Amino acid sequence: MISIENLHIEFSAKPLYDNVSFVINDRDRIALVGKNGAGKSTLLKVISGIQQPTSGTVAIPNETKIGYLPQVMKLQDVTTVREETRKAFADTIRIGERLEAMQKEMAERTDYESEDYMALVEKFTSLHEHFIMMGVEQYEAEIERTLQGLGFERKDFERSTAEFSGGWRMRIELAKILLQKPDILLLDEPTNHLDIESIQWLEQYLSQAPCAVVLVSHDRAFINNVTNRTIEITCGHIEDYKVKYNEYVVLRKERREQQLRAYENQQKEIADTKAFIERFRYQATKAVQVQQRIRQLEKIIPIEVDEVDNSALRLKFPPCLRSGDYPVICEDVEKAYDHVVFQNVNLIIKRGEKVAFVGKNGEGKSTLVKCIMNEIPFGGTLKIGHNIQIGYFAQNQAQMLDDELTVFETIDRVAKGEVRLRINDILGAFMFGGEASEKKVKFLSGGERSRLAMIRLLLEPVNFLILDEPTNHLDMKSKDVLKEAIKAFDGTAVIVSHDREFLDGLVEKVYEFGGGKVREYLGGIYDWIRSHDNQNSIDQKSTLNVVEKDSQKNSSQKAVDSTPSQKAASPEPTDSEVMSYAERKERQKQVTRLQKQINEIEKKISEFDNRLSELDNLLCDPKNASDMKLVNEYTDVQREQEKAMETWEELSEKLEEIRI
Repeated sequence: MISIENLHIEFSAKPLYDNVSFVINDRDRIALVGKNGAGKSTLLKVISGIQQPTSGTVAIPNETKIGYLPQVMKLQDVTTVREETRKAFADTIRIGERLEAMQKEMAERTDYESEDYMALVEKFTSLHEHFIMMGVEQYEAEIERTLQGLGFERKDFERSTAEFSGGWRMRIELAKILLQKPDILLLDEPTNHLDIESIQWLEQYLSQAPCAVVLVSHDRAFINNVTNRTIEITCGHIEDYKVKYNEYVVLRKERREQQLRAYENQQKEIADTKAFIERFRYQATKAVQVQQRIRQLEKIIPIEVDEVDNSALRLKFPPCLRSGDYPVICEDVEKAYDHVVFQNVNLIIKRGEKVAFVGKNGEGKSTLVKCIMNEIPFGGTLKIGHNIQIGYFAQNQAQMLDDELTVFETIDRVAKGEVRLRINDILGAFMFGGEASEKKVKFLSGGERSRLAMIRLLLEPVNFLILDEPTNHLDMKSKDVLKEAIKAFDGTAVIVSHDREFLDGLVEKVYEFGGGKVREYLGGIYDWIRSHDNQNSIDQKSTLNVVEKDSQKNSSQKAVDSTPSQKAASPEPTDSEVMSYAERKERQKQVTRLQKQINEIEKKISEFDNRLSELDNLLCDPKNASDMKLVNEYTDVQREQEKAMETWEELSEKLEEIRI
């Protein structure tokens, strides 16, 4: 469909890539990969026609429609969400207006037998058939389906776009591009501002869309679920793999091993040839052979080995004080602005736990984080445990860096001990290698500042990490380094993220935010996704049953109304309906009873925690250091608290089983 031939691009006389050629076929799903700065975004701009190559051609057939979503877009619209999205159908709306005008003209004219009138009728018929074939009569319903798939609610449709954040505005632009039904979609980091549900919806949409897709993304799960072909930009050229990303990683490793063997053999051949030339250069009897070897040497084309950093960088948080057993306890916490964000939040985070906050954007994940940080007022009780030292990463943390320091100086000021010897390695792992480490902070982009703030946090002594969207500006290698550092962290971590691959194997508990509530799920991120999908399936079936019952009820009512002589009888409930009601009532009793028990045990745990804090303070006093009564009480309270926690876990599991 689209042919790229001998593409060459230079920046400041430095070639970005040379002699790049490949074809994008119908229904291709291509992942464009390569290290940062390799030219992935540039290639998308060239294909879309926004940027011209230094040389080479991009052959695009006529009538081919291209949809391009850049990473950063300047948005200045001031319409409603629906009106802005409706712009995707601008051509359709114009055709509809033309049809209406022609229909009006035909109604007003009376010269039905004239050639001019017959030509108008023929033109109207042809245009109307084209309009029908475009399949756009239901475009309003299509707009709603797409906006809802990307996370908007019906009540948002008539709101002004100016009320939404940049991330939500990007969703509107993505919706417009998808609704235009282009022949090829070029997407540059489309998941950066999407929640997990929206990402899954987009995955399904792209998998079924009758168009080609070329995307750049650092979301490993997303590109694995969408793509069937991987094009890597490396060493200024491309390597084309007809497989999805995970298979590409394996093939690339094998290919690089072959390259290394070929490179080593070539280097040995070159060394042997040079040694022969040097040895016999001045011997007349060997002059012919020497000249042959010199010509052989000149003809050798050097083998290039793909640029891969195989250094195994491991980051470890510096040692810190041991925290209390329960870093965070929430009791009936609530927060409202002009609407209720969440209410009746009851949760306990134990020391050493790694938990995820998930849910749609705007449901209160970051708000609860701010409550924990005591940045905003809230209702209810929120207790922060003993000896807690919080390391907090949010997008605005990047603005708190010193603009006058260089990247290296920023990290050098917080690095301690042997870490100072590895600063360049650490900076390289987070895409600040080489000259980039000498850039001043004030010249960094927003994404670069966020990465630098993340490195700074990793080197500070903390025992409780709170990370709000930590992977937004990281490539896959940087995410792996961060993930391994958090896994090795012996403190507690709360991670707000939509990156399934990053959370997989990292968290053992998930808190879902939605509808003003916070629900707890024991298990990893994919356990939650399965549970969530099952619940959605049950909800959908329940909705369908209600619709079917309403439909049957209406049909029965119509039948009764159509026969006046018959009296409408109230239908008796069936045995299954009675049983279903009884079961639901009994289940509700169990839920209420378990919830009451859980609340009581949580109150006890809180009392134990308070007493342990008091005993800690008493035992820190030298006068009480040898008081065995206090020591024994501390041991007894700790043992009782552990038993209470075990009971709490059992009750919570039972409650979760009943709710599922």
